Amino acid sequence: MKTQYNIKPFIRIFFILVLLHFYYPAIASHIVGGEVTYRFLGAEAGGYRYKISLTIYEDCLVADIKLGVIAGDDPAFITVFDQGTNLPFIDTTVHYTISDSVPSNFNNACVTNPPQLCLLKKTFEITYVLPPNSAGYIVAYQKCCRNNSIANIMDPGNTGSTYFCTIPPYPVTNNSAVFKNYPPQIICLNNPLHYDNSATDADGDSLSYGFCNALIGSGNSNPYSDLPDPPPYDKDTVQWKYPYYYSNPISGYPPIQINPVTGEITGTPNQKGRYLVTVCCFEWRNGELINTIKREFQFVVTDCTRAVVACMQQYSTDLNTYIVNCLNYNVHFVNCSHGGNTWHWDFGVPGISTDVSGSFEPTFTYPDTGTFPVKLIVNPGTTCSDSITRLVKIYPTFSAAFTDSGKHCIGAPVFFNDLSASTIKPVSYWKWDFGDGDNSFIQNPTHSYSYGGLYRVILVSKNIKNCIDTASRQVTIENFKPFAGNDTTIVKGEIIHFNATGGSQYLWKPNTNLDEPTTPNPTGYYPDTGRFIYNVHINSPFGCSGNDTIQVDVVNQAAFFMPTAFTPNGDGLNDVFRPLAVGYRSIKYFRIFNRWGQMVYSDNSFETGWDGTFNNKQADMGVYYWEIIFTDRFGKESSLKGDVTLLR
Repeated sequence: MKTQYNIKPFIRIFFILVLLHFYYPAIASHIVGGEVTYRFLGAEAGGYRYKISLTIYEDCLVADIKLGVIAGDDPAFITVFDQGTNLPFIDTTVHYTISDSVPSNFNNACVTNPPQLCLLKKTFEITYVLPPNSAGYIVAYQKCCRNNSIANIMDPGNTGSTYFCTIPPYPVTNNSAVFKNYPPQIICLNNPLHYDNSATDADGDSLSYGFCNALIGSGNSNPYSDLPDPPPYDKDTVQWKYPYYYSNPISGYPPIQINPVTGEITGTPNQKGRYLVTVCCFEWRNGELINTIKREFQFVVTDCTRAVVACMQQYSTDLNTYIVNCLNYNVHFVNCSHGGNTWHWDFGVPGISTDVSGSFEPTFTYPDTGTFPVKLIVNPGTTCSDSITRLVKIYPTFSAAFTDSGKHCIGAPVFFNDLSASTIKPVSYWKWDFGDGDNSFIQNPTHSYSYGGLYRVILVSKNIKNCIDTASRQVTIENFKPFAGNDTTIVKGEIIHFNATGGSQYLWKPNTNLDEPTTPNPTGYYPDTGRFIYNVHINSPFGCSGNDTIQVDVVNQAAFFMPTAFTPNGDGLNDVFRPLAVGYRSIKYFRIFNRWGQMVYSDNSFETGWDGTFNNKQADMGVYYWEIIFTDRFGKESSLKGDVTLLR
């Protein structure tokens, strides 16, 4: 170990140049990950003694290409910085003490297409005696570069790494936490991941876990910077590719996540590739965070063809949950495993050992409500077995229901009342679909409809245990249209029979000249001329109500008029050719002919008229000829002939 206190910047530069003269530059994409830990060895004259362990992981799959750069990782260049000033305190050259091949943690015997693997672990150890320091120390190492095939960060082949640890300030002493297991090198696509990334702590400190950011180090733009740059480092993070981030490092469903208490990483990766993952282990003492260690590594997600796969479906949106049963205590288990011959189910009821089955797809009745971890082992006790655990949640009963009230009329408020029943309260979610394109998310909404008709109203409700149910019913909105009839003109001395529609109760106002003003069809008699306007108030059987008016004009004598032209162009003005008659009883026939003598229209009504079509097509513009025979109010027949011009 070479020690230099308060080293000057030009001395560090000289040190780097000397190192470059002797060591082959490690310019390659081969760094897989690393971590720095330490042990407290005791106090002695001059300070505290700490043993630092730097571990780096190297990709050695293509040995003839990477042999030289892997050899270039030895020695490691480690610097101790004063955390108060961020100035270098000791620069050190360290040779590795251990170099091992890392086991794959992958059972190739049960995979039909086992991937090729090669991972080296190098451990560099050095002991420092560090003088008392009220700020503490940072021990750092930097290296270039990462695997170029990493999928979740930008430009990985030109992105280095920084690994460091923090020695607490005087007089606190500490042993860093140490991760227990090697990271897995291979993860199978679309298969559940369960990896124990927990650590142990010699001091008995409380530990918690989380994904954290990876740090950059020296890159190919400055490949010979083997001595680390001064801290701080936490802002010098890698650049993540969207949609990945340090808290979402791998694409998966269920998503990849880490348990903050146990350190277990779970989820099901659903996209192939190599992914950078960094886990932080936080050390807590007396409620204070005293240290954080980082482990950086890479997961390779590949499409394994596994001979045996244990599989339980996930029928719930709850994380890793087979089903949430809110109807009863009975659960039927669907087995989607393949490659199995025998099965062992443990239904997860605590305190008993009889909650097991060897059936392929068993049904089990739970004794009570709660959440139960169900485990399925395929081919138990054999070399090629597999297992899966999912949760079953039993919370009966829950059912969605609702009523509606109010007038079921166009534009009137309809009141919807949630009647969802839940043993476990409260009900916490409602989604209403009113059947007309509108919806609501409140418990008891009010809604009005713009049109009459039948509407299927659907309520989806859910309680705090994620029990969910759907209720629906048909709501009828009356297509209520109060109608007093068409305005009309009659000759004095005649009567008129009104014909209002739309409801079941009628009231005409004023009742002048009417015989029965509370019926839909009163008779009106008019001995003299004048204009009479009536309003009829109509009530329907559903309780809808409304008004309409009709105008009656009474004239001295009968009149008959035929237009000389019309324009059937669909603008709502003068689109129909028909006779206009006052004081005439009926039409015997009304016929229209084209210039070749073809009859293009025939009718016996004053109301309908010709719309300018012939054989379901628009008739040509031009002059057409008509004839009509009609009967007056005394029963006398008369006839007229003439022509009309069709314009568009």
